[in-house]
Amino acid sequence: MTIRLVIVESPTKAKTLKRFLGKGFIVESSVGHVRDLPGSAAEIPAALKKEPWARLGVNVAEEFKPLYVVQPDKKKKITELKRLMKEADELLLATDEDREGEAISWHLIEVLKPKVPVRRMVFHEITKAAILRALDETRDLNLDLVGAQETRRIIDRLYGYEVSPILWRKIAPRLSAGRVQSVATWMVVNRERARMRFVPSAYWDLVATFETGKGETFPARLQTLDGKRLAIGKDFDPDTGKLTRDVARLLAADADGLRAALKTTAFSIQSAEEKPFTRSPAPPFTTSTLQQEGNRKLRFDARRTMRAAQRLYENGFITYMRTDSVTLSAEALRLTRAAISDQYGAEYLPDQPRQYKTKVKNAQEAHEAVRPAGDRIKSVDEVRAALGGDESRLYELIWKRTLACQMKKSKGRRMTLRVAGTANGRDAVFNATGTVIDFPGFLRAYVEGSDDPEAALADKETILPPVKAGENVTAQELKCEEHVTSPPARLTEASLVKALEESGIGRPSTYASIINTIERREYTFKKGSALVPTFTAFAVTALLEQHFGELIDTKFTAKMEDRLDEISRGEYETQTYLREFYFGNGRPGLRPLLDQKTEDIDPRTVCTIPIAKDAEGREIVVRVGRYGPFLQRGETRAPVPDSICPDELTLERVQELIEAGERAERPIGHHPETNQPIYIKTGRFGPYVRLGDPDPEDKKKKPKMVSLLKSMEPATVSLDTALQLLALPRVLGQDDKGVDIVAHIGRYGAYIKRGDDTRSLSPEDDLLAVALPRALELLAQEKVSRFKRQPKILHTIEKVEALDGIDLQILDGRYGPYVTDGEANASLPKGMAPEALEVDEALNLLARARERKGKKKKKKKTAKKKTSTKKASKKKTSKKTAQKKTAQKKKKTAAKKKT
Repeated sequence: MTIRLVIVESPTKAKTLKRFLGKGFIVESSVGHVRDLPGSAAEIPAALKKEPWARLGVNVAEEFKPLYVVQPDKKKKITELKRLMKEADELLLATDEDREGEAISWHLIEVLKPKVPVRRMVFHEITKAAILRALDETRDLNLDLVGAQETRRIIDRLYGYEVSPILWRKIAPRLSAGRVQSVATWMVVNRERARMRFVPSAYWDLVATFETGKGETFPARLQTLDGKRLAIGKDFDPDTGKLTRDVARLLAADADGLRAALKTTAFSIQSAEEKPFTRSPAPPFTTSTLQQEGNRKLRFDARRTMRAAQRLYENGFITYMRTDSVTLSAEALRLTRAAISDQYGAEYLPDQPRQYKTKVKNAQEAHEAVRPAGDRIKSVDEVRAALGGDESRLYELIWKRTLACQMKKSKGRRMTLRVAGTANGRDAVFNATGTVIDFPGFLRAYVEGSDDPEAALADKETILPPVKAGENVTAQELKCEEHVTSPPARLTEASLVKALEESGIGRPSTYASIINTIERREYTFKKGSALVPTFTAFAVTALLEQHFGELIDTKFTAKMEDRLDEISRGEYETQTYLREFYFGNGRPGLRPLLDQKTEDIDPRTVCTIPIAKDAEGREIVVRVGRYGPFLQRGETRAPVPDSICPDELTLERVQELIEAGERAERPIGHHPETNQPIYIKTGRFGPYVRLGDPDPEDKKKKPKMVSLLKSMEPATVSLDTALQLLALPRVLGQDDKGVDIVAHIGRYGAYIKRGDDTRSLSPEDDLLAVALPRALELLAQEKVSRFKRQPKILHTIEKVEALDGIDLQILDGRYGPYVTDGEANASLPKGMAPEALEVDEALNLLARARERKGKKKKKKKTAKKKTSTKKASKKKTSKKTAQKKTAQKKKKTAAKKKT
């Protein structure tokens, strides 16, 4: 019997395939990539360590030849695959149908060096029919796709390893630059800059309630005054707050005067129009639109959406989730139409299936949209029973969108009434609009951005009374309404993905990891669902803009993506493009750019962000320093709170912080014994009291510093309280054996100490007032580890629907507040108040924590085995060495005696 070894990249995928393939097949997973460029110096082979290009992992002088190494955690897996190869008569490589999947297959061939026939097996859904069809339609490896993936990997390595060290030297350690991540960071920073420049403007209008002769009422809003349209928000320049169009602007007094004049005015219907409209459904999901809707509807971050989609795909519920395509196969169309007829009725089916064309030009992704997989469309309940919450919610989204895209258009009528009246010689025209849905069509199944299609349909309907032109109406109520223009909305994960896609930057498979990277590198943090840039992101963006503008130019980056697509189609040479990118061709390449510009970079300039000028014309700036951002005006400095957003640093807020910084420079008093000044300051770890000034001649000698207690506010700390804190540790007395009992404050709060024995003080105990009897009482109690102590509940989010009604708790942990569902724990973002945490963000934090926990477990297990082996070998070696030395000493002693 012929034995075929089938290799996929995921254990879950392997498990699903085993169900469909019978005897004669061995199915195993590679667990992702088996080879990559070296991630650290330890991974570089000894023979190449001295090569100048070895750390880069790319030999630029030898036509950009990459150095591939087997990842340390994959060596055991390679050994296992080689063993299985010996049993096989044929090798089938069934990795994903995209560039990364093709590259994994190529690396497997390079490492395993099979002596049996090798075929590539591709499918975009994991169902029995699809797998059996793929077995009959195997092909050769697509080396153009492999070349495109390798080119992308080399470019990312050259960009990251060449540009990131400049950020370390000029801004701060551990920063990174990347071909796509730097453009994404620039987009987020640019939006925040627009918010910082924004000047709000106020304007007013009138809202009326009119009544017809038949007693029917309808609302309307003032649209024109003396023939001029009334100003609305988009008429104002966001940077100046001034009008940019010739429109009528009402101020408060104008609006109030007009309302009074119109109270007694006779109104009539100037015009009544009704126009039919139709609306078409959105196409089925691509990767990016799935991430966008997952964020809008389910409040999932991009990683959480892709994690759920991956599980759905690997378990055979949806087609391949990394795709730019919006097409559906003939079989998928047949199944979808049958499901529509069954679920909603034949009246919702169009005569012919609706065909969608892919707008994105590339050849690397799968050939179908994301849709339910299989020979029947499975119900949401089936998915919920098999996989659980996140997966079933995402599947429902995919299921509804797929059905909706093949349903009839929605039809309705849009009505417009114009009501005119004249007062004090001023002509006022009010406008009322209404909508009637005559046939909901696809809206019965899916409304973009809405969780409940039926409720959304009801909201879409606004019915106006049947009136005719010339008919008189009465103003029952007239109200003035104030409006204030809003700054540009911050980018969310959904809008950032959309902006990247529209600019042609990145690919569906990379968006989730890009967003994760800019958060992990602390270039952004979340405020609700919005992405807020840190001041570090401002500094990095400023450096790249001022000195390496081309590297974050959206057109340049999009052109790179086009080149990679051309390589994947065999239309462009890999080496030609790498030379263009690195050395230049008509425009500076990466290497000449870095050589010319690096020395021109002034760290102080790029790390300075102008904020405002005070009344005296003094400039206030934020500087990004070694320990984080701080405000500076002249010689005065003040730390920037962790939780503050850049656009919240208004002149008023900045002056408050600067004044607090100035107060910190002024002593609150002097020590009565040493006459040293005493200051209240705020540092990286919170407010503290400091005794004396640093010694300029001896930098190692530090002034005494003691943290304030949690209950203390820096502005209200008196000199007496500061002296009490500086007197810590405080001896309370002795026990019956004469051992001192001391009260002190440490990293984890206030505590009592006797020798090496310690007890934490409770929140009710006052460190500065606690006496010996209470200390002895605490020491008499059984010691409880701080890890086992019941943490304080700071906030509770009750009955979370996505977790089957269980509560989420925000607890006070040793490293700050964290959220827990009873199984997973996740720290809150820096500076976030516990009560400000929204349920969707809490679920995203917990999902990431579970993912990290899974990775750590795997790594820990491997490391433990290696460590134990090394320790054992070291022990053996040291024992042999000791025995050898002892024998040598005995020989020398014996020789001396003979002499």
